[in-house]
Amino acid sequence: MAILTPRQFEQAGGTGDWRALNAGADTWFETGSHLAGARFVRRVADLAETAGHHPDVDLRSTGVHLRLFSHDVNQLTERDVALARQVSNAAADLGLPADPSAVQRMQLAVDAIDAATLVPFWQTALRYDRVADDRLADPLGRQPRLWFQEMDGPRPLRNRIHIDAGTPWELVADTTAALKAAGGRISYENAWWRTIADAEGNEADVFPLAAENGTFGDPAAGDWRTMLTAAVHYPTGSFGQGVDLVEAVAAAADEAGLPLMIDLRYPGVTVDGGKDQHEAEGFVELAGAVQSAARDLGLVADPTGVRDLQVGIDALDIAAVEAFWRAALGYVADPRPGLHDLYDPRRLNPPVFFQQLDEPREQRNRLHVDLFVPADQADARVAAAVAAGGRIVFDAEAPDWWTLADPEGNELDIAVTVGRAERAGRA
Repeated sequence: MAILTPRQFEQAGGTGDWRALNAGADTWFETGSHLAGARFVRRVADLAETAGHHPDVDLRSTGVHLRLFSHDVNQLTERDVALARQVSNAAADLGLPADPSAVQRMQLAVDAIDAATLVPFWQTALRYDRVADDRLADPLGRQPRLWFQEMDGPRPLRNRIHIDAGTPWELVADTTAALKAAGGRISYENAWWRTIADAEGNEADVFPLAAENGTFGDPAAGDWRTMLTAAVHYPTGSFGQGVDLVEAVAAAADEAGLPLMIDLRYPGVTVDGGKDQHEAEGFVELAGAVQSAARDLGLVADPTGVRDLQVGIDALDIAAVEAFWRAALGYVADPRPGLHDLYDPRRLNPPVFFQQLDEPREQRNRLHVDLFVPADQADARVAAAVAAGGRIVFDAEAPDWWTLADPEGNELDIAVTVGRAERAGRA
């Protein structure tokens, strides 16, 4: 199959519902319920099985997110176009509207003096695959990629940005030992989490440290692992078996009246409550219903498939910094009083939270966020971020990317993939 650039994909006929981001093409179809989404997922799965080409599927209470990518050549191809057309036709038959403006993809970047030294640390902390010398990726494609770029000089002070890396509790001890072996040092610890810094001072919080914080007390939900979220992963023998589980979980979630994140991949299904949502009344019973449905299908949970991640930002003026990030990311604020959390309204990208900084840290961070957005949304997103108190600090490579800083200097790249290859003369 012919390899396509992101622009060629978007300009192919019948792909108007889709937008090319980094490493693939994405879309969002509004469905209105888990079960309506599951019926659509069944249609998509039938098309995918016939094509021998399977998308990543994220089912939410309000819609379905799909991502196409030809992993064997690590690029978009004509088979992605063919399946995109078929999926869009199926959605139209079901009366499901597409909203491609809703898709975006977060990536995390580490500036490093010696990236080769840091990569093993972060591969261990996040339990990611190394997909290139400078790049790590979640093997299930649920969490942001992490990449490393060369830093021109040391920045020895503590960052204002860190990563929370939730891990099934039974893996935390071995993870800590491996992080220390990879040059990490414990900089803080309490009863619930452990902060570990890499060789250049970038920090990850690893948690939970004890079984009582990492599981539900009810054995009927014993497959689940609790972190900031509660989640379970079931490897499946086929894509079709995964769809069977998706349908059963969707029915249970709608009956309980609680939202779930149900992510279907070729190797298995992950069911995730989202940050703090497992504290809702009735969630443990819902978790038990999910476990029961999985076991009825002969599935066995694999805790190593569960990952949790959020981005933490220290701020002197939380209100001002939060306003920038809310606009720049297109996120919404957690409505609960006393919290400073932002989350993706469709829960497709990880949460961001803010905590009070006790004194200024003037050093530029070694960690920053990249946000890939549709090409037709980039200018508006940059304008919204500036209007919310941000400033553009680098735009020489626009429209490939703009670097913006929040009111306290934390940086975000708003990036576009479409047209890069053509502008660089590679197509």
